[in-house]
Amino acid sequence: MLINKDQIQRYSGQINLKKISIEGQKKIIDSKILIIGAGGLGTPALTYLARSGIENIAIVDSDKISLSNLHRQILYDKKDVGKYKVDISKKKILQVNPKIKVKIYKKKITKSNIKSIAKPYDIVLDGTDNFKSKLEINDYCKKNKKILILGAISRFVGQLFVFNFKNKKLNSPCLRCFMPKAPENEHADCQAEGIIGTVAGTIGTLMANEAIKEILSFPYSLCGKILILDLEKTIFRLIDLKNNCKNHK
Repeated sequence: MLINKDQIQRYSGQINLKKISIEGQKKIIDSKILIIGAGGLGTPALTYLARSGIENIAIVDSDKISLSNLHRQILYDKKDVGKYKVDISKKKILQVNPKIKVKIYKKKITKSNIKSIAKPYDIVLDGTDNFKSKLEINDYCKKNKKILILGAISRFVGQLFVFNFKNKKLNSPCLRCFMPKAPENEHADCQAEGIIGTVAGTIGTLMANEAIKEILSFPYSLCGKILILDLEKTIFRLIDLKNNCKNHK
């Protein structure tokens, strides 16, 4: 594909980076991203990915915007309360770049519909708020060799995972290597436990950053590690995650 003058001007800040350049920007524009969950993680990730040049995006979320969402879900304003998140997300993203192809699914992702929704997309960003859904998404991405970028947040703490099931050489672990089953006493969402908005914004932004790195095949992938951040103490930690998938096939 050829990059036009508008794209060169719009993305000049990225193109000027030698590690991206015109060729890298072409890869970003050509990529197809699925974002599951248009909440505290999904909205910052969506914002930065759309502004980075991704021009083919799908968003899945069945919820409507509530007043309690506004402190951490950065695409929404008070006038949006009561409207569907995917509708407002699409509207706001098209205001940034009307050339983006945005497909929306006003439903919850399930085992029965994930294949039909996720099949066309190269990278899946999981911004859901419970581990049952996360494990189902993990299992689909692993089986179908997708790149999965997953965030989890609670209180002042966030976790970030990158699973590259597309590249066999990486021998990527999966979410079940970290958590084989969803906890029985899991809260319905982070709202019940409490959450500071900056944790959601930081993890969501890092999810977008890792997606761009995977698109560009940067060598410093988080695949095989867990990034844990504690914004109360301002601590960032990287922990190795070993592949023990043979124990939970």
